[in-house]
Amino acid sequence: MTAIPRSRTRRAAWAAATCVLAVTGAMALTGCSSEDPDAGTNGVGKLPADQIQAKTRDAARTAPAVHLSGTVVTSGRTYTLDMQLKAEGGTGSVTSDGATFRLLRIGRQLYLKADAGFWNHADGSDGAAGKLDGKYVKVPQGDPAYKKFSGFTDKDVLLDGLLTLHGKLAADGHHDESGTRTIRITGDTGSGGTLDVSLEGKPYPLRLVRGGSAGTLSFSEWGKDFTVTQPAASDTVDYGKQLPTS
Repeated sequence: MTAIPRSRTRRAAWAAATCVLAVTGAMALTGCSSEDPDAGTNGVGKLPADQIQAKTRDAARTAPAVHLSGTVVTSGRTYTLDMQLKAEGGTGSVTSDGATFRLLRIGRQLYLKADAGFWNHADGSDGAAGKLDGKYVKVPQGDPAYKKFSGFTDKDVLLDGLLTLHGKLAADGHHDESGTRTIRITGDTGSGGTLDVSLEGKPYPLRLVRGGSAGTLSFSEWGKDFTVTQPAASDTVDYGKQLPTS
């Protein structure tokens, strides 16, 4: 066996140390490899964009619960949402055109809670508004409001409609969302939307910018359970087969 000269060993050790310093100090020295941005992650950052989208949709679909907040623009109207969602129901607030109301769904039963100003705008009747002020009003399933608002409380319906980018998908590098490493994917270089997917733990979606300036949403508390409680009878109003027209 041929002995390796000490001078060569020292040179090799010095080269290795210099490379480490270059990486940690962000110096671009020839022969030094940069840190792997996917090291220690769930690995989805190495996948093609279409597979990343498929995996994040699957992760969202199977998660027991999620907290969703941000804006959604639909039919020319902007809705600001702050919702907790799970299979059994959902609860939270919706703001549109300066009016804020709360939604609560338990099973198939949807409730809408708002102040007198909201109900005054709805039917122009001070008497009705007084009775409905601050109450959980049952929304009949045949009422247009049920179809319009129940989707905001339905985890599967809402996420299936949102977590789709349009156009040609591509990866857009590694990013950070509130301290969590993400991989970003885009549709048509961003015009079809962008989605930041967690590289830590399950590949949950963390931030969505919808294409066509149709809103921006953040997702958090994936899998964190919460309680949807039937409102007390004294706080509930059954307005009948149809709510006041808004």
